[in-house]
Amino acid sequence: MRKRNLSHPFFIGGLSAFAGALVALTWHTDPAPFPEARVPSVPPPAVRSEPISPLPEPPLEPIAKVALGDRLFHDPRLSSDGTVACAGCHDLGKGGTDRRARSLGVGGAVGSINAPTVFNAAFNFAQFWDGRAATLEAQVAGPLHDPAEMASNWTRVVASLQADPDYRRGFAAVYPDGITPDNVSDAIASFERTLVTPDAPFDRYLRGDREAIPPDAVEGYARFKSFGCTSCHQGVNVGGNLFQRFGAMGDYFADRGNVTRADLGRFNVTGREADRHVFKVPSLRNVAVTAPYFHDGSAQTLDEAVAVMGRYQLGREIEAEDRRLIVAFLRTLTGHYRGVPVQ
Repeated sequence: MRKRNLSHPFFIGGLSAFAGALVALTWHTDPAPFPEARVPSVPPPAVRSEPISPLPEPPLEPIAKVALGDRLFHDPRLSSDGTVACAGCHDLGKGGTDRRARSLGVGGAVGSINAPTVFNAAFNFAQFWDGRAATLEAQVAGPLHDPAEMASNWTRVVASLQADPDYRRGFAAVYPDGITPDNVSDAIASFERTLVTPDAPFDRYLRGDREAIPPDAVEGYARFKSFGCTSCHQGVNVGGNLFQRFGAMGDYFADRGNVTRADLGRFNVTGREADRHVFKVPSLRNVAVTAPYFHDGSAQTLDEAVAVMGRYQLGREIEAEDRRLIVAFLRTLTGHYRGVPVQ
């Protein structure tokens, strides 16, 4: 069996030096090894040793497969009523999200959880807030079958795609066995691996350009580290590689009230009491354009989210000036997609 550290699911948490030590004492042991998620590529080394690494350029994927996946990602015919596409909840023009606390599915059904960004998702060690899918390919089936999302099934999807001559030709050119659930998932995942947003100002700063970010952001990054935030948000994706409990230093859910099944987090996957309210730490990449925040979409601004993280993950009230500086740093994590800043 393999032990994995836990890290909270919120864009700015992280523990103080004391709480960081506490995390080291609260590892979870899964009943079986968790499959490794595939990532696009290994990032180049940073100019200086830092807990965060620059994003690499998008990986090279077969052009025909990516084009097919792009079309599928934007095709509402994957849903039961032909109204909801993957891009509906993961709009590439809205930071890879829909900017709703909860997404809308077929027939206007309201989802149970905030849709995470699809940008840089290939760098996550698992997919979904509760980490129930190990790969991008495995993730595809989740929203497709969810009655509050696409409310469809593979039989319906394959039949719909088979009825389209362009899809038949497109799949035949890439996959010898044509249109199958595995091939649909593979094409969409191949496209999603190209959704990398490199060249954020902070990436340029890490590579040695000391003028890439303003002095307030430099100071904000120093405080981000000194408060212990990088114990959870580090690496190439500034998160996405750990599980953590929301409320390490305070009972967020008791204070918020109205606990839902989605609030149980990884407990819904493992059934273990130790996993109650445990979530995958999300990436902070492009966080300035992906509000609202947290799995429940309860924080509307970065300032509010930083305050909540201080209270429930650090056990402290973060002063207004500290919040302002940290937010200045977080704004430098917005990268570029196809040469244009993520909006």
